[in-house]
This record gives sequence, structure tokens and C-alpha cells, in this order.
Amino acid sequence: MNQPSPAPFTIDVVSDVVCPWCYLGERRLRQAIAALPDMTIAVRFRPYSLDPTVPPEGEDREAYIVRKFGSVKALDAAHERLELFGSEAGIAYHFDRITRAPNTLNAHRVVRWATEAGKGAEMVDRLFAAYFSEGRDVGDHGVLGELAGEVGLDGAAITARLGTDDDKDSVKAEIDEAYQIGVTGVPTYILGGRFGVVGAQSVEALTDAIRQVAEKVSQGG
Repeated sequence: MNQPSPAPFTIDVVSDVVCPWCYLGERRLRQAIAALPDMTIAVRFRPYSLDPTVPPEGEDREAYIVRKFGSVKALDAAHERLELFGSEAGIAYHFDRITRAPNTLNAHRVVRWATEAGKGAEMVDRLFAAYFSEGRDVGDHGVLGELAGEVGLDGAAITARLGTDDDKDSVKAEIDEAYQIGVTGVPTYILGGRFGVVGAQSVEALTDAIRQVAEKVSQGG
């Protein structure tokens, strides 16, 4: 009799699509998983809102930065670091192309629908690239529909669905749950459903953490 395959090791990634460190973390996690070919790993992306005060239609990016951080140049040093780290991870950050600070509720709805279709990881990566490399408004229904179409979904159907309230409350509830369990910074990786790692850790740190937690889980620890 064939033995049943072991359940995959789960990694829940709590992130927001307008978080540049989340983009870096997503790429590093992908590299860490590639370095663990002996493990079966299931990645699930969970929604988070870095700033729920952004209006549904979004706002001007420069005005947002000034409102949030005091000046347009306040993020220059962080952006320089991200551009360096990004080049090492295969990311081309182009912060100068970003003109809108979107509310990300609709983007998270699209990720949910893409996940149901088996395209969650592709959708998340496409949203990150669209925002941080291309400067596209990932709060716009039409843009979201186009991006969904690029990963193999029915873009017109997605655009139409965004015009309804479908899954708004469910996504908001998931975001609230992240706040309630104490997630205050993203990306946050929840390994094996029980151990949290916060921040865009190095590939080596993620690989080690995944192995250690997987061993504890297998031993019932």
C-alpha cells in the first residue's frame, strides 16, 4: 500500500502590495524555497493594510509622503538601500515612476480570487512589479483587471467583479485578524502555522528558519 504524502509545510506571508520590503521579502522567500528542494512547501499570501486611512480612490504619491513622513526626501535613504538589495534579488525598483498611493483593498481581493484559481503567487509578484517597477496604479479597477489577465485570469470578469462588494468584508476581516494577532510590521512570515519571522530577512536566515521550524513541527514541538 502506498504511504500518503506528508502534508506540505505551510508559510503564510502577511504583506501589502505597496510595501517595498514585502516585495524584497517575497523574492528572497522564493530563493529560500528553491534552496530547499527536499521540502514540500505551500505558500499562502495574507492581506495587510499598511495605511487604511488612504481613501478608496487613492491619493497623490508626493502628497501622501509629505503627509506621512514630513517631506518628499524623507524616504530617499530607504529607497537607495532597497534599490541595492533589489538589484541582488532581481528587482528593478523605480520609485520615481510611482505617482499614486493606492488603497490596496481591491488588490487584495484580486489576490484572493487569483489564489482560488491557483494563481496567487503569480498575482502577488505581478502586482509588486506593476507598482514598484512600472509605477502603475494598483488601486485602479482597470489596471487590476489587466494585470489579472496577464497571469491567466479573465481580466474583464475581474474588473466587473471589482465593481461589486464581493469579498470586501472577508478581506477586511483578514486584515483585522492580522492586527489582532499582533502583526505590526510586514512582511511577516508565519512558519508552520506557529512561528513568526518579521522583516525581509536574508535568504540564508529564511532557509535556516524554515528548516528549524519544520523539524520542530515534525517532532511535535
